[in-house]
Amino acid sequence: MGITVVFVLCVLTMPVFGAGNTVPKPRSCTDVKQFYAGKGFSVTGLPQTEISGEHLRICPQGYTCCTSEMEEKLSNLSRVDFERLVKEEGRSLQITLNTQYKSFDSHVLELINRSEASLAQTLGPQYHPNARVLQDLFSELRRYYRGANVNLEEALNEFWLRLLERLFKAGNPKYALADDYLECVTKQSETLRPFGDTPRDSQQKVTRAFVALRTFIQGLVTGGEVARKVSQVPLSQECERALMKLSYCPQCRGMAAAKPCRVYCLNVLKGCLANQADLDTEWRNLADAMLKIADRIKLTAMDRVIESIPVYISEGIAYLQENQAVFHSKVFQACGTPRVSGDDSTTPEERPLPTVEKPNATTSPTSEKLVNDVSDKVKAMMEHWVILPSRLCADRVASGTSADASCWNGLNKGQGYLPEMLGDGLASQINNPEVEIDITKPDMTIRQQIMQLKIMTNRLKNALNGNDVDFQDTSDDVSGSGSGVCSDDLCARIIPEISMPNTNQPKPVAPSGDAVRAAASQNPPCVTLCLLSLVTLLLLRR
Repeated sequence: MGITVVFVLCVLTMPVFGAGNTVPKPRSCTDVKQFYAGKGFSVTGLPQTEISGEHLRICPQGYTCCTSEMEEKLSNLSRVDFERLVKEEGRSLQITLNTQYKSFDSHVLELINRSEASLAQTLGPQYHPNARVLQDLFSELRRYYRGANVNLEEALNEFWLRLLERLFKAGNPKYALADDYLECVTKQSETLRPFGDTPRDSQQKVTRAFVALRTFIQGLVTGGEVARKVSQVPLSQECERALMKLSYCPQCRGMAAAKPCRVYCLNVLKGCLANQADLDTEWRNLADAMLKIADRIKLTAMDRVIESIPVYISEGIAYLQENQAVFHSKVFQACGTPRVSGDDSTTPEERPLPTVEKPNATTSPTSEKLVNDVSDKVKAMMEHWVILPSRLCADRVASGTSADASCWNGLNKGQGYLPEMLGDGLASQINNPEVEIDITKPDMTIRQQIMQLKIMTNRLKNALNGNDVDFQDTSDDVSGSGSGVCSDDLCARIIPEISMPNTNQPKPVAPSGDAVRAAASQNPPCVTLCLLSLVTLLLLRR
């Protein structure tokens, strides 16, 4: 009886073949084969019509035109395509920043060259006897601007002291001035101020200008390098699968014309670019600090400061000449009257002087225009990492009034996409329906670049106050201030890439024998604690 019932039910549920009840014929795979061949793959052995998709590992397992080999190759292609797009975006950003850097850098160097070339005209007869000292000053300014480990304040102080030595010797040709006597002369400059207030006033202006300029171009270089390195981070296996499903599974299902639903595409790309989106905070901080430095450069009239260096020197020399008699008298009182040499000739230059090339007379853009151009580009890039998924989805997703009816949702088309759009960054991907992401394992390359941005931003902030950032304690820059930005071993890899300050602290001196014995006579806390514990244990046993 039971067997009969089962047989009847099976008969009733069997399809009835006849008019209007035919089994649908498998669709042709011609379009898919053409698409596959267009990607450079061989179509030999591919199915002519749809087959069962039970062999598929990524795409939906309905009827399909894709074999296992096709799915694997298209999956690799989806990864290559996406990594290429991300690299192009990063390269475009890097080129923009590098272009701004080159234009600004060329302008600054031209200003320095122009200022040096005007020395002879500004100083007149005082130029040639002091040309070596003057040219050494401008060499140091160029080296500092280029990022060399130069203490700008010391370099400027050294320039005025060397200039004083030469002018003092030139003003006292009948005396034999030994090095120790000239050292005594320079020591008097602290109280006698032979050049008046010019060294102090000019030093402040020149230092602020060059600190801002150097840090500004370092910010541009850092931004470009970060963009390059971040855009080369490889995709995870989970992202490769998700991109295959997004990009080429419609082809396998015979839906070549179907484009992904917008939110579906965004969720896939927000997952695959989650680590890059975590750059957003420090990237914005860098851009904001760059804009503030740009305003400072315009406010300090950088062109005028650099071009006025010969004027500052001329004013200092003029002040010394006007007060020469008084200054020499006070020096003789402090250092004694030097021995008469009997030779009235002045000291000749030790080395032949190189020719200073005058810059081209062609009109160049002003600093203000260049700074404005950089500022416009920096403003445009502030949201780069969080809008990157939208940029990459823009041309590939379905649009228009019929988008919901025709878009691909990862399984089919015509049904829309139900999940909500996720937020940006790694922490927002915990419930990503399209990409499986372990939010506890951030990408270390990108964490390193976040640290580089943080350090560069701190430098820019210090430069806003006129601080020479390579000659101060920058321990706060790399400590993370307890923010957990990097682990100890990660920071150890990052810190050597940053030019660390020369604090000029004395080397530690090995303790003497008495000091060692004195230290040994004091019980460290851990020893005292152990002794107390032992005494307590003995008392308890009693």
